[in-house]
Amino acid sequence: MGKVTKLLLEIYDRLMSRYGPQHWWPGDTPFEVIIGAILTQSAAWTNVEKAIVNLKSTGVLSPGAIRNLPLDTLARLIRPCGYYNTKAVKLKAFTEWLGKNYFDNLDNLFALETQVLQEQLLAVHGIGNETADSIILYAANKPVFVIDAYTRRIIIRIGLFSEDVGYIPFQTFFMDNLPADVQLFNEYHALLVCLGKDVCHKQPRCSGCCFTGICHYK
Repeated sequence: MGKVTKLLLEIYDRLMSRYGPQHWWPGDTPFEVIIGAILTQSAAWTNVEKAIVNLKSTGVLSPGAIRNLPLDTLARLIRPCGYYNTKAVKLKAFTEWLGKNYFDNLDNLFALETQVLQEQLLAVHGIGNETADSIILYAANKPVFVIDAYTRRIIIRIGLFSEDVGYIPFQTFFMDNLPADVQLFNEYHALLVCLGKDVCHKQPRCSGCCFTGICHYK
């Protein structure tokens, strides 16, 4: 086992000891996970949950229902998650794409090889790297490591990367140095988010961090 792998696994073990399993992604179905991944862009999850409840309570949490819903009605339903007009367009774009190319069958979509699935998702309006990889990991159950703002902040502060490193090098770093395991990637990402929300803020509360001794932030 290489030095980097040992450090990444130590980081994971410290997070798990502090916070325990996170059981992500919250969602009753893969489609709900996808909707959550799109709605959570620039939004707190508590607000995304309110938007999803609205979609569920009105019986429109399905590809066909969202596709056929008037855009202004969809925007009103997802209003709690913020940027609701823009996100309504994104939901429409995804469901129209899913219907046209896969007849709303997620099993057929998820049967694609990971790289092909990633490329196809990235071609859909409103889906970037983080959202695509969240869908692949949490809905399709394929081993890709999701990089978000919390992960970047924590790993940079530990000293493993500099500020100017892009999404793909960050992701490659994790995937080259950890076993390609869906559950590991799932929990690791969720735990990093947990630490980011708990103590590793823009102005961190380092005294409460579980990375004492391995973090180089000053």
